[in-house]
Amino acid sequence: MKKALICAMLMASSAIGARASESTNDSLYLFSYASDNINGNGGLRLAWSSDGKMWHKIGGGYDFVKSDYGAWGSGKRMFDPVLERQKGGMWVCSWLVKKDGSVMALTESRDLLLWKPQDYMSARVMMGPNRNVPRDTVAFNDGTRATGRVHRVEKQVVENVIAEYERRQYRTARNNELMKDDKARFAGLGKVTVTVTPRPQDQKAISPDLFGVFFEDINYAADGGLYAELVQNRGFEYSDADHPRHEGWGPAYAWRTYGGAALSFDTANPIHANNAHYAVLDVSKPGDAMANTGFDGIAVKQGDTYLLSLFGRMVEGNGRRVRVALRTKDGREIGSATVTLPRDGWRKLDAKIKATETAADAELAIMPEAAGRYAFDMVSLFPKDTYKGRRNGLRRDLAEAIANLKPRFVRFPGGCVAHGNGIQNIYRWKNTVGPLESRKGMANIWRYHQSVGLGFYEYFQFCEDMGAEPLPVLAAGVPCQNSSWGGDGQQGGIPLGKEMDEYIQDVLDLIEWANGDKTTKWGRVRAEAGHPKPFNLKYVGIGNEDLISEVFKERFKLIYDAVKAKYPDITVIGTVGPFYEGSDYEYGWQFAKELDVPIVDEHYYCPPGWFIHNRDFYDAYDRRGPKVYLGEYAAHAPGRPNNMETALSVALYLTDLERNADVVSLSSFAPLMARRGNTQWTPDMMYFDNTSVRLTTDYYVQRMYGQNAGDDYIPATVASDNDREDVNLRFGQSVVRDQETGDVIIKLVNALPVGVECRLNLGDMVADGTPTEVERMAGEPSDTRAKPSKTTGTISKEQAISLEPYSFTVIRAKAGSTLKK
Repeated sequence: MKKALICAMLMASSAIGARASESTNDSLYLFSYASDNINGNGGLRLAWSSDGKMWHKIGGGYDFVKSDYGAWGSGKRMFDPVLERQKGGMWVCSWLVKKDGSVMALTESRDLLLWKPQDYMSARVMMGPNRNVPRDTVAFNDGTRATGRVHRVEKQVVENVIAEYERRQYRTARNNELMKDDKARFAGLGKVTVTVTPRPQDQKAISPDLFGVFFEDINYAADGGLYAELVQNRGFEYSDADHPRHEGWGPAYAWRTYGGAALSFDTANPIHANNAHYAVLDVSKPGDAMANTGFDGIAVKQGDTYLLSLFGRMVEGNGRRVRVALRTKDGREIGSATVTLPRDGWRKLDAKIKATETAADAELAIMPEAAGRYAFDMVSLFPKDTYKGRRNGLRRDLAEAIANLKPRFVRFPGGCVAHGNGIQNIYRWKNTVGPLESRKGMANIWRYHQSVGLGFYEYFQFCEDMGAEPLPVLAAGVPCQNSSWGGDGQQGGIPLGKEMDEYIQDVLDLIEWANGDKTTKWGRVRAEAGHPKPFNLKYVGIGNEDLISEVFKERFKLIYDAVKAKYPDITVIGTVGPFYEGSDYEYGWQFAKELDVPIVDEHYYCPPGWFIHNRDFYDAYDRRGPKVYLGEYAAHAPGRPNNMETALSVALYLTDLERNADVVSLSSFAPLMARRGNTQWTPDMMYFDNTSVRLTTDYYVQRMYGQNAGDDYIPATVASDNDREDVNLRFGQSVVRDQETGDVIIKLVNALPVGVECRLNLGDMVADGTPTEVERMAGEPSDTRAKPSKTTGTISKEQAISLEPYSFTVIRAKAGSTLKK
């Protein structure tokens, strides 16, 4: 199949070359035009001609430049592009990003292939090179017409563009291969025999922090998810500013009234300026009530205790007692408590409620016992049984599922959440620490509200509870390049001067908060929250898959230089855009090397075939330059499922990540988790509702790697009895050693539709009869429910292992290995 594709490409290339050779000299005509000048949905396209009359579209209308301005969907527009060649050979492309012509974009390239990250500004300021040049209209050989610019160029320019387009098409076709076609792809293939001979004499140290997790508040992963709070909109702070997806969004969302009760909201004399709204409940008789429906209901378990807290005060009336009860959908009480409100101002009241029944969709009702006007705020209900028993803690089953991955680090709070939707929406860590009523909630870029009850203190505490390094990510002084609120795209950043200086100080204050002695200003804030000892922070991420614009570079450098000067022991992690290639990737790496940034954060979401055909991706990386944090990645098959195909392609790729773990220091799959019915992004490792958690095939692969990580990588010689490249690409192996236990860990991946006999020549690495734990997961590529199983046994110096089709096997040879430490 691959040979046929290559032949077809060569024939197409030859035909194009033959047409190009019709020219009588070494030049051709190049035509640049917009694919859609009406709606601006397309990009810059190119065509060529030998005589200026017969025009051929390159790639049938392939977009060589696309606008990166504004939000996905509503943005990314290109109107009236103008391509000009400057003295010295630089190509400059400018276009309008808004139909009204108010904002323009500019980029440049030496080869029409790799373009500089785009700059944006007012059209009045940047009229661009030769914006008023005359346009040309040409007729293509397919009968269509377009208006653009004709250029006379060297023949090599056109040939290079055509060759690069064909290379991209070949790579795209190869990377889009799917396992559903394996029956034809590997027709007639019999059992494959592979011999693996580790070379312990060549072992190398690898990063101890290679496998971690990335938590972002997306898909309701925090409120309504990991954060154990059962009341939704507890502070009545939901508002249109959240740009919600849900009807009825506002301070009354998730609340309802019973009887003749009237619910209103006020901002006079709040409990805290950062929590400005509170509820006022007017009742005319006992039985009038307000109730919270939680996140698709409140799940409670018979016999369990729930911790109630609220702020309350009397506004009018003589009654002060209020019953707070868990109620089923049909109105039956299944647990209650009584609190007494003060008359002289706000007071925090606490109580315990023990559930007398199990219910998946209860509600929390607030029922004054007498007529009057009552004020409430920060109405909260937590299970007593949180992860590690923490107050204001985490939902135990979800936290334990994360902990079972054995992450060496946790990256938080995002992602796109960190740098926000517009400058005003940048995540500010100081708003997330301190008493809950003083924290400042915010709009979520994924279009809901963040209570920030799960704040930086809770993130750091969770990391400590799991034995994982905290890796907070802070914006680089610029918002998300896909921003739509308060400004389109990343055409601006925090203003330089006082505002940027204050932001840089916030970054430095975070490090003091995490690591400073309790006598320091911010160390004291941490200590007062309940953690007098430092958290020993060692990583800080600055930026998230940003556009590597001049606006970004200037602000990143200011932050980086400040951290490096005051905290030289802190490892700053930079960013090189959202893709594994292209302008942000290339220019991001160039910028990181110029600044000598220790680690850069790479992201890529690719088809399963990409992970199979790019297993050498990190082989040629410079070991002397910045290290890599593969911060976000996942295999995206059509329809975005989690199945054995996505899991195995990643498992295969991770054998090579371990092989390159001297340059790849950290990695984390993304996203981590999603609440069923509230997903903005798939696939995720875990899906949950109020009472259950579904672990996916991708989760199990990450767990098998996380629980079987090593400190030393042991290279191996691999010999196959089959000489087909596509066959051998589907087998992966990795041998590592855990220094703490002395265990030798062997990972074997068979992504073929046939069995593989793997012959291990382990030599002196193990003694005959060494005890083993073996974990295997297997299933058809489309299987979404496959789970690993464990067995015990022994292993010998020479051992044959039968690998099922489409399987991942981890063999852990227990301590007693003679491999030298």
